Amino acid sequence: MARASFNTPSAAERTVRYLLLALVLLITIGPFLWQLSTSLKGPGEDVWSRTPGFWPQEPTLANYGKVADTIPVWTYAANSLVVAAIAVIGNAVGATLAGFALARLRFRGARLVLGLFLATLVLPGEVTIVSQYVTVRSLGLTDTLAGVALPGAVAMLNVLLMRTAFQAVPPDLDAAALVDGANVWQRLVHVGLPNVRGMLSVVVIFTFIGAWDDFLWPLIVLNDPDKYTLTVGLQYLNGTFSANPRLIAAGTMIAFLPVVVVFATLQRFFFKGVEEGAVKG
Repeated sequence: MARASFNTPSAAERTVRYLLLALVLLITIGPFLWQLSTSLKGPGEDVWSRTPGFWPQEPTLANYGKVADTIPVWTYAANSLVVAAIAVIGNAVGATLAGFALARLRFRGARLVLGLFLATLVLPGEVTIVSQYVTVRSLGLTDTLAGVALPGAVAMLNVLLMRTAFQAVPPDLDAAALVDGANVWQRLVHVGLPNVRGMLSVVVIFTFIGAWDDFLWPLIVLNDPDKYTLTVGLQYLNGTFSANPRLIAAGTMIAFLPVVVVFATLQRFFFKGVEEGAVKG
């Protein structure tokens, strides 16, 4: 009879692990499932009872239609999509170029630039929000979607993440490319990018989520209700129908589902990029 190895968990340990995983799963997706259930409940169901039921007794999609009838939710969603697209493109291109330059190029002042990037991470966003607004106003971009997306077009954290990813690429690959006569652009495209696609996918995913869910900065920059992003526009729903949690839950799900779709779509590219980017000896 084979003896269990020293690192093999016992049955009790496995049970504890699965219970902890189940608890974390419940805490993570529990509020989402509750909001989804509330958004599907009919007007005849009491959502204020002491022990409300989880399963809708009169499931309906009418709440989502009422949200669209009350506020221009699809216009707000399109505005959020424009802002998120600008932020994703800016970070995918800008963070990649800056990260490659800091990791692979040698130039005077490289350490100073890296130090400045690190210094910006120490300050919370609320500290620089006034200077950001003054800059956007001086550029004439207040009350525009471009003004909303501009401060997040290139995030310093994403630059440092891409720099770390490029630094993980063995220098021998760069040296071989130089021997073959490759220039900087060719080294980036043919040597660097194939090995950092996993990190680039992480940057894209979290940049989209951050731009889509941002509330404070769009609220400060935008004045025209027709240009509101979805997170700002949904506050009208909350104020008008504060006594009807069904519509509030439906609006929340409309704002939340695109994030789930984007993450579910791109996560496979993340794992594929990590696998394909592994440098084999």
